[in-house]
Amino acid sequence: MSDGLFDAVLFDRDGTLIADRPYSGDPAGVTPMPGARAALDRLRANGLRVGVVTNQSAVGRGRLTRDQVDQVNRRVDELLGPFDTWQVCPHTPEDGCDCRKPRAGLVHAAADTLGVPARRCVVVGDIASDVDAALAAGATPLLVPNQQTRVAEVIAAPSAVTDLETAADWILLRHRIVQPTAPLPRPGNNVLVVRPDSLGDVVVTGPAVRAIAANAGKVTVWCGPRGSAAARLLPGVDDVVEYATPWIDADPAPVSPAGLAEFAEDLARRDFDEALIFTSYHQSPLPTALVLRLAGVRRITAISHDYPGSLLDLRVRPPDDLPEPVRALAVAAAAGYRLPADDPGDLLVDLGQPVMRTSQIVVHPGGSAAARTCPPELMAQVVAALRAAGLPVLVTGGPGERELTAQVAVAGAVDVGGRTDVAGLTRLLAAAACVVTANTGPAHLAAATGTPVVSLFAPTVPFERWGPYRTPVVRLGDPAAACRDTRATECPLPGHPCLSSITPADVVAAVDRLVRRVA
Repeated sequence: MSDGLFDAVLFDRDGTLIADRPYSGDPAGVTPMPGARAALDRLRANGLRVGVVTNQSAVGRGRLTRDQVDQVNRRVDELLGPFDTWQVCPHTPEDGCDCRKPRAGLVHAAADTLGVPARRCVVVGDIASDVDAALAAGATPLLVPNQQTRVAEVIAAPSAVTDLETAADWILLRHRIVQPTAPLPRPGNNVLVVRPDSLGDVVVTGPAVRAIAANAGKVTVWCGPRGSAAARLLPGVDDVVEYATPWIDADPAPVSPAGLAEFAEDLARRDFDEALIFTSYHQSPLPTALVLRLAGVRRITAISHDYPGSLLDLRVRPPDDLPEPVRALAVAAAAGYRLPADDPGDLLVDLGQPVMRTSQIVVHPGGSAAARTCPPELMAQVVAALRAAGLPVLVTGGPGERELTAQVAVAGAVDVGGRTDVAGLTRLLAAAACVVTANTGPAHLAAATGTPVVSLFAPTVPFERWGPYRTPVVRLGDPAAACRDTRATECPLPGHPCLSSITPADVVAAVDRLVRRVA
């Protein structure tokens, strides 16, 4: 495992590494894409292994022999190699194989050959099937469009760049950003981690918490009432303090000067050596930093785009488009903390004992924001379709969602809405073959247990930042809907078009794509 975020980069062949010449078996016609050799050499020089994952349906259609394909591949190797693995799918779409992109088989095969987790790979390609194969494997997709790439594919891609040299820049920035640039803090520090958001926000901060805990003497997490149960599941957390922040909460209570002063006094008594404030890209850390200054915290680190004055000792300014777990790791790294060499940087939770995987499909229809959840009628149809496909279905929900889960749990699905705490819900997610849910906390809990997710994702926030992290995913919904990047909590459009466009058949097909590998 490398010291950075990734171990390997897997490239599509035609249209990505070399110019696309349909059904060409002539090695003499191989033409590298501009910048390909330089990009590959930079990745190799930084310790990343490189491979190729390519669909070659011309073999299955009888237009080329496998030997002709291999001859072209050897020529690519001569011009751009050496590559550490070649993975070729010779099948047609009609064959229904598990290796042809957008299924994840080629990515898994390449990762297995290299001896690295698929989730620590980047997959670079030029069309949607490359992106979808990466997501289905839990890998990181990167689209490099060409003249044949459709506009809709560019819009739907979590990340896209203009050319291969820019792709290398993109990969290497993220690869290195989790590597500390400051000296390691004094071992044994008493450290406060601040993430006063909801459940999912706390879960995605987990890798950064583990990086801090690897060197700190004690780690305390300050979180809000909605995140405290999740904080107690994170490895590396020794204590949790709870305070609802009116400058962060979506539905804030009025500021209580007396309550705020009492909380600051409590922090002061705990005598923290340092604090790291973790925020989403649209939040300011400065009110939190002021409270920490009043509490006498000796060093404070946070991302801040606003001038912090003397409120921060270390001001971090990474790119805005990082996934939330990577953004948090960048803050920890800037303060000198790094993950242990044997920690892959995934989301993790501590359930106390192993949980056995089952064939059950968990459907979680609720969420904290109406704009990010599917209409209940559609979710009931989804459950009915999954049951008609012969799949066991469990419908989950929070204490305030019992009416919703009762409406959705049709056709013999089991309704456990409001009957579990956060730890119990997490165990159900960990035991599932797949989870169907919107962009909400349980999606991140599922990712933290390695459970595949069918993500019913409204584009009100960017998928790159908030999609399920490093777990197999199929994304459904309209990524180009007019609500894109609005951060709306209530749907601003009639009929909720970004999610109402999903069909039950779409969900059944997505579950099928994900559960084959699990089985």
